[in-house]
Amino acid sequence: MKREAVFSKSPRPAGSDKHAPTEPSPFSSQTNSKPSTPIQRRLSKIKSGWRWDFLAVFLMGIVCSLLAVGVFSPALQWRPALTQKDIDAAVLHTLQTKDLPSASSKAAASIQGAVVHVQAYVADPKNKDSDIESGVGTGVVIKDDGTILTNFHVVSGAKKLRVTFFDGTESDATVIGVQADKDLAVLKPQKIPDDLEPAILGSSQQLAPGDGVVAVGFPFGIGPSVSSGVVSGLNRQFKSQDGKQNLSGLIQFDAAANPGNSGGPLINMSGEVVGIVTAILNPTSARTFIGIGFATTIESAGSAVGLPPF
Repeated sequence: MKREAVFSKSPRPAGSDKHAPTEPSPFSSQTNSKPSTPIQRRLSKIKSGWRWDFLAVFLMGIVCSLLAVGVFSPALQWRPALTQKDIDAAVLHTLQTKDLPSASSKAAASIQGAVVHVQAYVADPKNKDSDIESGVGTGVVIKDDGTILTNFHVVSGAKKLRVTFFDGTESDATVIGVQADKDLAVLKPQKIPDDLEPAILGSSQQLAPGDGVVAVGFPFGIGPSVSSGVVSGLNRQFKSQDGKQNLSGLIQFDAAANPGNSGGPLINMSGEVVGIVTAILNPTSARTFIGIGFATTIESAGSAVGLPPF
């Protein structure tokens, strides 16, 4: 189908139909002629401007790269590896300039949250409606549920027991098990702190005379108190003056212990309970420490609460 020609409505000069030169298209692909129309001139400016913008961005990228290399290259420089001499010098410097905690201090800190103050009460003979304190001792939490290990002689004959935890929480407690021949008792408090952590139990089989130990407790109700010393003997026997206590297989130690320490933990330098403080050798009536204390091994104490052997 023949397309209909479209003609301009503008008047033409006479005789210009056949020989009038054809104007180049604004979008002509010719590149060797100067732009003659407004559209061509605008396109030429856009192309020229784009070239300059691209060149500016490219040059700016090179400048930024050079700056980055200049800033970070010192951090990327190779550094020699540390030698043993360098490490030894750093450790020596720390030892000479810093006050480090002692081994006994670290051991006591690891157990302190599991140590409890135990108070025993009996009926007041003058007033049966009230109770009076009949004994004071120490206990150590050995299970997540708050189970406490202490001495039998601390709770024996008590009408009421009250324990105080590390954070000040107080609770009544009941005796749920005893081994009188080993002077051991197991207590169960009615309530416990939310963040209570039991002690870590070790093994007395690894002990040797001269090994460091720490005793934590409430001597004369004061505490928690910490004393440190060494194992001075193993497999010792102890017989009280009244003949009521006759114990064997004990750990002998020289860390200070006094009335009130009974039932508290004896721990090694790793903070593990290796024994339960049971008695002090006191040939006089002063009831004070003269340098020899005894602890039931944790193996014997563990059997009192049904713990498996070590």
